[in-house]
Amino acid sequence: MMKLIEESRVSPPPNSLPSPTTLPLTFFDVSWFYCLPPVQRIFFYDFPHPTHHFLQTTLPILKHSLSLTLQHFFPFSSNLIIPPDSHDAPYIRYLHGDSLSFTVSESSASFNILVSDSQDAQNWHPLVPNLPSPRTEPNGTTVIPLMAIQLTVLPNSGFSICLTFKHVAADGKSLHHFMKYWASLSKAIANNNNNNNNSLSSLDLPSHERDKILKHPKAPKLTYLHEDSYSYSYVDKIRTSLVLSHEQVQKLKKWGLDKCNDTTRHMSTFVVTCSLIWFCMVKSERNTGDDDLCNFLFLADCRDRPEYSLPKTYFGNCLASYTVVVKKSELVGKDGIVVAANGIERKIRDFKSDDVLLGAEVLMPDYRELSKPGMSLVVVAGSPKLAIYETDFGWGKPVRSDAVHIDAFGSISLSNCRDGGGGIEVGLALERSRMATFINIFQQQLDSICSI
Repeated sequence: MMKLIEESRVSPPPNSLPSPTTLPLTFFDVSWFYCLPPVQRIFFYDFPHPTHHFLQTTLPILKHSLSLTLQHFFPFSSNLIIPPDSHDAPYIRYLHGDSLSFTVSESSASFNILVSDSQDAQNWHPLVPNLPSPRTEPNGTTVIPLMAIQLTVLPNSGFSICLTFKHVAADGKSLHHFMKYWASLSKAIANNNNNNNNSLSSLDLPSHERDKILKHPKAPKLTYLHEDSYSYSYVDKIRTSLVLSHEQVQKLKKWGLDKCNDTTRHMSTFVVTCSLIWFCMVKSERNTGDDDLCNFLFLADCRDRPEYSLPKTYFGNCLASYTVVVKKSELVGKDGIVVAANGIERKIRDFKSDDVLLGAEVLMPDYRELSKPGMSLVVVAGSPKLAIYETDFGWGKPVRSDAVHIDAFGSISLSNCRDGGGGIEVGLALERSRMATFINIFQQQLDSICSI
């Protein structure tokens, strides 16, 4: 089904960066030091032309604009360096000649199936690039690549762009800043058919200044965790994309405010969406007891926190984590969605008032503990605020985009709607039999609430 067309490397333009260029890891980055599996994000675009047309007209623009983009977002073409002495802190390093893996393939799969809202979760796996293996230098230094990209052409239908990267390099906001910069530059070059430097002036550059975090007086000591072995089950899973319209979201908010307690001050789109999905996911679980604890983990962007006052273009990780814990009997009961909403809303208030350092420091230890077999855990990836469907390379907005890696664990992804309109899109992957149960519960709850 897959034909390899090209395996190459893409690097920043020659002499566009000093060599070496290094970045220290902050405690926000260290939380993701051994995040498994790596992050995988895919974009699908309409392209009703044969493969040779793509290779001749589109691929050169994408590669050239990517090279120009990497001179500003250089960590993605760099490596994570782990010194042989365990007392020396790992860091990100760019050297002349460093590059990211760039693969071009052709697939005979059906484009319509690949962008459909319900499909076999394994359909996307051939479109996902593998990160190159780490290597060891003669002095014992470990060198770990941070990103790989694969373009897959589906002749006369479309193409996909899929990225695999280590979370230690950047969070979702930084990734989508990179993608939008690359896309905007590609679109400008495609429209002008040349490298018009004026197109760069309107694009925000990333900020790599880390002193405000590194020198924060309460910054926790950096601790590097040993990597654990995890097993992932991809067998017989269904990937589904659910869309809640703006009207449905508003009805959920009104219903939630009427039901929730007096301390719930704000019923946001995030709260009502996550509450409904969490309830339905736990309700569809099997082999768990009523006294078992159910965990819901979400991440909060800390860039605009007053203790940091970081620019919105800060590149790296800047996330704190919050976990809502509810007994299963309460979560799946008559008022389970209300219980979930109260818990999530309370944690959001904690984020706005508490010191976020704790939320960053405990992220990975909590995640490692909660993701052990037998634990009930739902993790949120993405955010509607990232405006994923505005990533236009010059051939239109994405037909579909999602986080591929959510099928490894019980995670969900959130994004803005591909059709606009102020709704929200939810992605998830579950075992086939459980997905059918989940959809039935979800539809019943949504119909019941929105009919009021």
